[in-house]
Amino acid sequence: MIGRTSEKQYLQEMSQREDAQLIAVYGRRRVGKTYLVRHVFENRIIFAHTGLYNVSLTEQLLAFRDSLIQQGAKDVPIFRSWREAFLALRSFILSCEQQERIVFLDELPWMDTPKSSFVSAFEHFWNGWASSQSHLLIIFCGSSTSWIIKKVLKNKGGLHNRVTGQILLEPFTLAECKEYAKSMGLSYSLQDIAEGYMVFGGIPYYWSFLRKNESLSQSIDRLLFAHNGQLRHEFFELYSSLFKEEDAYLEIVTVLATKKQGLTLTQLAAATGKQKGGSLSRHLEELECCGFIQRYTGFGKKQKDAIYQLTDNFTLFHFAFIAGESKPDPHFWSISSTKPSVLSWKGLAFERLCLLHIQQIKKALGISGVLTHIYSWRHNADETYPVGAQIDLIIERADRIVNVCEMKWSEGEYVIDKACDSNLRTKLNVFRNVTKLKYAIHLTMVTSYGVMHNMYWNNIQSEVVLEDLFQ
Repeated sequence: MIGRTSEKQYLQEMSQREDAQLIAVYGRRRVGKTYLVRHVFENRIIFAHTGLYNVSLTEQLLAFRDSLIQQGAKDVPIFRSWREAFLALRSFILSCEQQERIVFLDELPWMDTPKSSFVSAFEHFWNGWASSQSHLLIIFCGSSTSWIIKKVLKNKGGLHNRVTGQILLEPFTLAECKEYAKSMGLSYSLQDIAEGYMVFGGIPYYWSFLRKNESLSQSIDRLLFAHNGQLRHEFFELYSSLFKEEDAYLEIVTVLATKKQGLTLTQLAAATGKQKGGSLSRHLEELECCGFIQRYTGFGKKQKDAIYQLTDNFTLFHFAFIAGESKPDPHFWSISSTKPSVLSWKGLAFERLCLLHIQQIKKALGISGVLTHIYSWRHNADETYPVGAQIDLIIERADRIVNVCEMKWSEGEYVIDKACDSNLRTKLNVFRNVTKLKYAIHLTMVTSYGVMHNMYWNNIQSEVVLEDLFQ
């Protein structure tokens, strides 16, 4: 299994506890939650069941009954309610002879159909019996992160504080994608893997469709631009499976997709016509938990002025090249690699890739052990300072140094010419004068192949290259 070292260790440790454990494993669709649980426990699971998507209560109960029968339960009646179903599960667990009892309930949110009283029945099952059993481990998964957060992790009723452990499963890093590509026999360069990450993010399921007899561009065409591409309609399936009110979440990401620099809560409320509190804040929290957006506090700003940015690569790729195209060219990506629109997209996508690998940037700078705070910063020209500037990544260090990071994608060494040098100097001057910063400022260039050592190179204090992001 690629990666997931800490998650595997955690699950093993929890399975060795004598007291009952209720573990939530959640994260966005296709990230590998089910695979992780089944890989760790293999044949040690005594009962497993997967909820059905978008079916009635009757069908859910019949499917649960079928799972019990298939896994050895005897004389199972037809259930009229979830309470009866969980009573049958209790009887089945008690009938098992082995000391270690592991139960896996996959896609738990899908079982909670309208008016099914599923949550109250699950509460009763756990509080009334399961929580007092020794050597019982119940693991539940679900792609509907919003449901798990609202109905379980932040439950204000019978499940309040009942979850004993949780794993938010994150997408792969670049290093893990490289390892996965190697295991699949893909002959990809680091640049190929980085470009693949810009399109698919670190979602293992998407990477599993790549073929070793195709170039990356050919695979992208086949999966996303061909009429029957396997990921052609994934965008809509992704949000509908994660969120029951997907339209509200789609509205937020659609607005954020048009604003590279991100928006504050106040700006988002104005753009969506929603109140700042309540559902908007909850939707943003859930999108952040799923890894679709990231929240940054602007340098020198307060938490209430945090900026929300859309950082999910797959979503942004959809908005950039797929949305609105009813009949795209099936070879679009292969023939568009040098078009200005694609080159511009790569530049922005590389910035997002860097923001998702800040720990690797810190390691390359030799400051992994230094306490840091991560910010973005923006100044609109006004009467206080007549020149505007924007910085997407600022690393404020406890050793009184601030790294101002410029992230640039190029096909070779990045060349700082006179105009670029002037722009960088202006940006640093605006930042220094507006913030009144007393720390030393280090200009850090994060590029794909390094910066050419010309007459302007000496103005840079540190460099990070693409290879560093794979560490």
